[in-house]
Amino acid sequence: MSELNQAMAARYRNDFLREVEANVEEGHWVRMCMQCGVCAGSCPLGPYWEHPPQEIFMMIRANKREEVLASSSMWMCTSCYNCIVRCPRGLPITHIMHGLAHYAARLGLAPKTQPTRRFAEMFWDNLMKKGRVNELKLGLGLYFMNGFAEGVKTALAKRPIGQAMLRAGRMSPMELVRPHKVKDIQGLKAMIAKARELEEARTTGGSAG
Repeated sequence: MSELNQAMAARYRNDFLREVEANVEEGHWVRMCMQCGVCAGSCPLGPYWEHPPQEIFMMIRANKREEVLASSSMWMCTSCYNCIVRCPRGLPITHIMHGLAHYAARLGLAPKTQPTRRFAEMFWDNLMKKGRVNELKLGLGLYFMNGFAEGVKTALAKRPIGQAMLRAGRMSPMELVRPHKVKDIQGLKAMIAKARELEEARTTGGSAG
């Protein structure tokens, strides 16, 4: 490697970048971002990002640890994978954003009232009860997330969608009393617990501060 390339590499290898590379899924790809902005332009939620992905990556390379981990941006990702498909360098952007969100939450630095984070947690809790998403309970939980009055207002406004889902068999009132579940829910929970154990073991000692 030439002296110029070594100097450029050293410029970006700050403490936080090393922390991300050690603790975040696919974090080593962050330094490959060339700031073209295709990811932000491809995202359905692009106009609503606090910091689009390429900005998050530059902030990591600029050692802005607190700003990145406290950002709501990682929680905006809906896993549509448009960014990965269109990235000129093939960065696994979706995986990095989810990895950053998971890492920020594990450190207790993620925004606690961010709506998309709250939805993500509701979705996960719903899924882990029976191994399958109970769409009726998830929808009701989402509607009433901000209180009873707001929930009633939202439910009435979304009534046509609910009725269409009922007619299409995508939602049933019976899900409230007899929800579908996977055959071996305990086995699923054991696998998730083992995955968490392995992840914790992999990242132990890798975080900074």
